[in-house]
Amino acid sequence: MTRGRTRAAALLTVVLLGSCTSEVAGSATAAVPGADGYGDPYYPLDGNGGYDVESYALELRFDPESDTLEGTATVVATATQTLSAFNLDLVGLEVSSVTVDGEDAATDRDEGELTVTPALPLGEGDGFTTVVTYAGVPESLDDGLGDSGFLQTGDGALAVGQPDSAAAWFPVNDHPADAATVEVSIAVPEGLEAVSNGALLGSTTEDGWTTWRWAADQPMAPYLVTLAVGEFRLDEYEEGGIGYVDAVDPALDDQEAAGSETLGSTADAAFSRQPEVLAFLAEWFGPYPFDQAGGIVDDVPDMGFALETQTRPVYAPAFFTDAASAEAVVVHELAHQWAGDSVRVGAWQHIWLNEGFATYAEWLWAEEEGTSTAQEEFDRLAARPAGSSFWQIPIGDPGPDTDRLFSSAVYQRGAMTLHAVRTALGEDDFAELLQEWFGAEAGQAVTTEDFVALAEEVSGQDLDDLFAEWLGEGRPESLG
Repeated sequence: MTRGRTRAAALLTVVLLGSCTSEVAGSATAAVPGADGYGDPYYPLDGNGGYDVESYALELRFDPESDTLEGTATVVATATQTLSAFNLDLVGLEVSSVTVDGEDAATDRDEGELTVTPALPLGEGDGFTTVVTYAGVPESLDDGLGDSGFLQTGDGALAVGQPDSAAAWFPVNDHPADAATVEVSIAVPEGLEAVSNGALLGSTTEDGWTTWRWAADQPMAPYLVTLAVGEFRLDEYEEGGIGYVDAVDPALDDQEAAGSETLGSTADAAFSRQPEVLAFLAEWFGPYPFDQAGGIVDDVPDMGFALETQTRPVYAPAFFTDAASAEAVVVHELAHQWAGDSVRVGAWQHIWLNEGFATYAEWLWAEEEGTSTAQEEFDRLAARPAGSSFWQIPIGDPGPDTDRLFSSAVYQRGAMTLHAVRTALGEDDFAELLQEWFGAEAGQAVTTEDFVALAEEVSGQDLDDLFAEWLGEGRPESLG
């Protein structure tokens, strides 16, 4: 990732959909409310307890002139306990009605929490359908590094952010451990494009509105869902069985980059290497986990990050001021499709698994291109003195402050940790470890302990001391 609060007025309908509703009759277990948070050590109120989401289907209408958003979202969920009530995460937007399996449900709001009490309690294992109709101006969210969530742009909007951004524009179980498939159908004024995750199913225009339909049929964490509305140059192509859609704001074609290039042309050049980058990364990480790819670059000058939104990362224009930084960030975000998207963290304290792998992918790519080696990058960072702040964050548990969670230490020392593992295991075992990790754990929420256990299983070594010194605070003594 690299990272961005705003306004809109809206009418939305959300549907939590499942196979059946159950009265908890004759059960020895009384129905109780689900927890109002997933229990993440850093962000305890993100997400919710008591149910698991299988899919979201969002039907939206957005008018940039009034910043209004209207729509219907359908979410398929299953109760993981007996439920008298459950929560959804939703920030700012006004709720006008809620139904569960077609029956009116009672609701209560407390800031970002929407509590839903169905007419009948839900039994453990029951599927259920909830419809939430809501309206308001989607807010941006202050994540400590800047604005994110739902951002108004000069010609539309951009929904993007980490660690919790989805709740700014649709009701959601907003924690990465609960991944779900996503479909987005959005109507925008004719002449504008709307870009989201997965495959573009098509677009139709009627009465001055164009409806764009997107589907991502492999589960994703909520923060990985994106939406970009505005004017874009869309480039659709297929290579190696992967469908690509790249979206570049044409305003960037008039903004200068290094040499005689523009931000737009530099983005185009970097995106043109995506098939090559994915093929290279597959040699290390195993087959690409999705059937769609691409990128989005919107003209949002104040946006200071790129994010690995699943199948279609979002990039700030500033990354495309020169070819080298453009290529590096594309490699980084594509590596996240394995590390962070397919294999996602079960709690935010394990973020080094995402950023360490994505940064290490940059090193591997530089090695492939002949511009540097992983060892040279490791040595350059290892030369930092022990008193440097670089060594003062325990990257295996950096803390919830975003300036620590997304610090350069987490990224770069995460990569250094992987290189130390590579050195300890040797080339063959390290290669096996990566293939096993991204193969066996595909689609799963993981922890540092999972990675350590697999590394020890593959190598037959006790690696506790190695990980303790590399993931903890202080310059590793093994560096001398």
